[in-house]
Amino acid sequence: MEVKDLMTADPACCDPDTGLGDVAKMMLDNDCGAIPVVEDGKPVGIVTDRDITCRAVAEGRNPLEMTASEIMSAPVDSVTADVSLEDLCELMEDEQIRRVVVVDEEGRVCGIVAQADIAEYADDEVAEVVEKISEPTEQR
Repeated sequence: MEVKDLMTADPACCDPDTGLGDVAKMMLDNDCGAIPVVEDGKPVGIVTDRDITCRAVAEGRNPLEMTASEIMSAPVDSVTADVSLEDLCELMEDEQIRRVVVVDEEGRVCGIVAQADIAEYADDEVAEVVEKISEPTEQR
């Protein structure tokens, strides 16, 4: 199985200057927890619901006065659609990330894969990956 078999194609994206209120609305409208941040279609970061909570609200900052670039995680890990599920899982495990942006041959965002997408195809190996991704880490 390859990434293209389980990715969400054409995910909602924002640019670095998009307001966090708009990013949160995109998450709500698309029933997702992460929005890739792009410049000229290429990923420069990613904003997650956790980023909004931890890097804005929990720090006493007003997310309605902030932009994606102020809290995005960068750089963003990405793969191409022809990467194997095994290699994707290895990346997610090594980096302890729950989502990976998928890019085309020109480096433009064409999809996204979340831990939940992988869980749909769970076998013992995938269950182990999900467990390792979810292990607690030191706060960054």
